[in-house]
Amino acid sequence: MPRSMWMGTLNFGLVSMPVRLYTATSSRSVHFHQLHAADHARIQQRRICSADGEEVPYEEVVRGYELAPERYVVIEDDELAAIAPEATRAIEIEDFVQLDEIDRIYFDQSYYVVPQRGGARSYRLLAQAMSETGKVAIAHVVLRSRERLVAVHPREDVLMMTTLHYGDEINPASDLRELKDEREANVSERELEVARRLVDSLSEPFDIARYRDAYREALLELIDRKAGGEEVVVEPRPAVEAPQAPDLMGALQASLERARGRAPARQEARTAVGAAGAGAGEGAGAKRKKKAPAKKTPANASSKSNGRSPSKSR
Repeated sequence: MPRSMWMGTLNFGLVSMPVRLYTATSSRSVHFHQLHAADHARIQQRRICSADGEEVPYEEVVRGYELAPERYVVIEDDELAAIAPEATRAIEIEDFVQLDEIDRIYFDQSYYVVPQRGGARSYRLLAQAMSETGKVAIAHVVLRSRERLVAVHPREDVLMMTTLHYGDEINPASDLRELKDEREANVSERELEVARRLVDSLSEPFDIARYRDAYREALLELIDRKAGGEEVVVEPRPAVEAPQAPDLMGALQASLERARGRAPARQEARTAVGAAGAGAGEGAGAKRKKKAPAKKTPANASSKSNGRSPSKSR
């Protein structure tokens, strides 16, 4: 059973309901430890003073903000504590807006908002009111000593809370000099029509189960093989030539023909995904069957202890 990472209240006008937060997503990235190649011992990270080369004890480390190269202003712990936001343990709803008014670039981390004892009726009232009006609540909450801007919105039968980036955290696209050439480029109506047909031919209802992290699955399979003692031979990849400037209309027409040819295969893939059902989430694990063990080598010994999800230490 997942553990809640925050407890407090969700305040809607003068209505206050006790809630818990649960992380709604989790990273499946594979991480590694750093090891000494000679003996596979863990590498230790040490704090070394750049001036005298001596190791610095943790209690002698302070925070410094760089004003200019080699020029810092030191901030003490009590100074940070004095300006830290008050940990109110409350999600304070300030406004309601339409969901389509929020650009997706602002969305960050999502959480489930779950009612605690005594808050179910108020929780259901707010969720139903937002569902019927199509509104999203904008609020502030203190998470991990930082005040975050969040959007609270209904999803099926549960309220979600998604942290938002502030406006000044978004890098404007106008700063990208490569876009200047793009704005000056012109396309013909014929090219645009073929492009529309290509988009239509590749359009399908969104189904997240159809998309897989092929690199992560291959990496976990590699770890399993080496942990089982298999000696893996790496085949060199062919050199990739720099792409030539395309004949735009020719590329569009060829893409359209290929998309038409892929249509039956895509239909078969959709049928296979539907038949797989709940088994789709187990695909990565099912694929990682261990091969028959071959000759063991010292180079593979450390993988066995790390398992499938070694943590990162940099």
